[in-house]
Amino acid sequence: MAPELLYGGDYNPEQFSREVWVEDVRLMKVARVNTVTVGVFSWSSLEPSEGVFTFGWLDDVLDLLHENGIGVILATPTASPPPWFSLAHPEALPITADGVRLLHGSRDTYNPAAEAYRHAARRIATELGRRYGTHPSLRMWHVHNEYGTVSFGPVVDAEFRLWLERKYGSLSALNEVWNTTFWSQRYGEWAEIFAPQATQYLGNPAQLLDFRRFAAELLLAAFNEQSEILKSLSTGIPVTTNFMLPSWLHYDQWAFAAAEDMVSIDDYPSEPGVEGHAQAAFSGDLARSLAGNRPWLLMEQATNLVYRRDAMLVRSTQEMVRSSLQYIARGSLGALFFQWRAPRTGAELFHSSMVPHSGEDTDQFRGTVHLGALLAELSELAPGSRQAEPVAENRVAILWYPEAWWAAEARGLPRADLNYLSLVRQVHRALWLAGVGVDFVHPDHELSGYDVLLLPLAIPLSTAQAEAFEDYVGAGGVLVAWYFSGTTDDNFSVAPGGYGGQLARVLGIRVQMVHPVDNALELSDGSTATRWSEHLDLRGAEAVGHYRGGALDGQPAVTRHQFGGGVAHYLSTHLDDDALRRNLVSILDQAGIQGLAGDGLEVIERRVGDGHFTIVLNHTDAPGVVTVRGDDLITGQSYAGPTEIAAGAYLIVRT
Repeated sequence: MAPELLYGGDYNPEQFSREVWVEDVRLMKVARVNTVTVGVFSWSSLEPSEGVFTFGWLDDVLDLLHENGIGVILATPTASPPPWFSLAHPEALPITADGVRLLHGSRDTYNPAAEAYRHAARRIATELGRRYGTHPSLRMWHVHNEYGTVSFGPVVDAEFRLWLERKYGSLSALNEVWNTTFWSQRYGEWAEIFAPQATQYLGNPAQLLDFRRFAAELLLAAFNEQSEILKSLSTGIPVTTNFMLPSWLHYDQWAFAAAEDMVSIDDYPSEPGVEGHAQAAFSGDLARSLAGNRPWLLMEQATNLVYRRDAMLVRSTQEMVRSSLQYIARGSLGALFFQWRAPRTGAELFHSSMVPHSGEDTDQFRGTVHLGALLAELSELAPGSRQAEPVAENRVAILWYPEAWWAAEARGLPRADLNYLSLVRQVHRALWLAGVGVDFVHPDHELSGYDVLLLPLAIPLSTAQAEAFEDYVGAGGVLVAWYFSGTTDDNFSVAPGGYGGQLARVLGIRVQMVHPVDNALELSDGSTATRWSEHLDLRGAEAVGHYRGGALDGQPAVTRHQFGGGVAHYLSTHLDDDALRRNLVSILDQAGIQGLAGDGLEVIERRVGDGHFTIVLNHTDAPGVVTVRGDDLITGQSYAGPTEIAAGAYLIVRT
């Protein structure tokens, strides 16, 4: 079969009659849907009582889809155990950090440490693998859904103790790393240790970081159990699980990505207009990076309505099309949605869908048909099964580090509202608006392929990681680090030298004291900042910006340090959006990196096998001009210079 972009969405036939199934298939063919995800929340329909399976309906659905040329991504339904399971195994219900046991009545009511849950999950995965592992409709296995449940309580405590014993080997080693002599916390028996739950005052931050590592490994182990079963029962069928980006980081996405055959994500940008497309670009860049800069899959997005705060965000068909193209331009194998048909009732009865409550004769369904027809014309962007080349080549990378996120959530920090995700997104947004392509990297990755490396709020860094950054700069790289980065080692112990000590040598500075603030700050170049400032001593670096006024008047705020063959920059404060963009653009200019368009006029270079493509997306309400050379993938029109892109329009050119 020739490569094609996947198009479709989450399909829940168990919620509807067989007559609706027939109508669904008819509409899918109208919309050129070629792939649906089935079974995500079907556990009670597949196993209505323990060990009793009712697969007849699923047999019929998969046969019907296959007969009509529609492929299936078959899910294991383990994100939503059925009511009979929760009643029979109350120890497998999740418990909050406050000690409240959550009852059945929603999704994700499971404890990933409970053996009863893990056993039941393995059993349903085994039954599905045996029955459908060779079904001709099967394109991919979808394990679970949006992993992210973290539980507490006795079952988790017991598993956490075993994890700690494996990691430290002895209580004396644990006591040393956790500094348990503080507040008389020294442990004499493993049974004295509990997962960090609600307590009188501040918990131990080293204990918290270890628990987050443990919880992440626990979820990965649950995934691996099912993945191994499915692979053993269906040779050659890839296995995935969907990451909920970007706000869920209860697990190590890098570790999950390494264990998957295919990275897949769910993404629901929550802002209108250009800002929403900046969010989509962030998630698309992150997904591509997690996938090793190779093809991945957008498993879920919204069509026209996005849940957020108090009122749903309404998206136009134009926005739906452009955001779908954003993901595809960044390497997605296609554009899938949640969900195909809107349910008549249930917790998400007003969630957006490809077929809305009002049915076929709607602008929404016409938009679904339009996107399907467009993607069918863009089959050249669909990578073949043997693609080995990266889909993009970027010179700039941002550190994406789960442990930095977890550390920033610890209590007892100089600010209670340090927000890792917010800062990383601000940095990415500044570069996206400047038209600069970006990858994300882990601190243990090979870094030499990038000219510029950005480290936002990387609080914990191991000695080896800090040395790797020194080597990177010494060999000619450009490093940009933000306030409070490198303040602790990887065990959450303050590094020698104090604040920022792990990076002090390469940055050429010493942080005497941190100065969190609530008021606005002004810098000597007219920039404004807030939230954070630091009293710096220069130890080889030069100041390129100073604080103006206030307690740190005249002190260095932004520094530059020539180190070996490269340069290390330091931002000791939280610059506002405009100031951050100016600073980063200046640094990139010095590194010889220029953006392509920008400010919502997006230009993405994409490789597919031997083909090279330029995708231009105008997310603004005004026309823009870009230089394009090549042939339009849809119309065949040739371009050889400055080209006007109408407001809200797009252009896809084979270069």
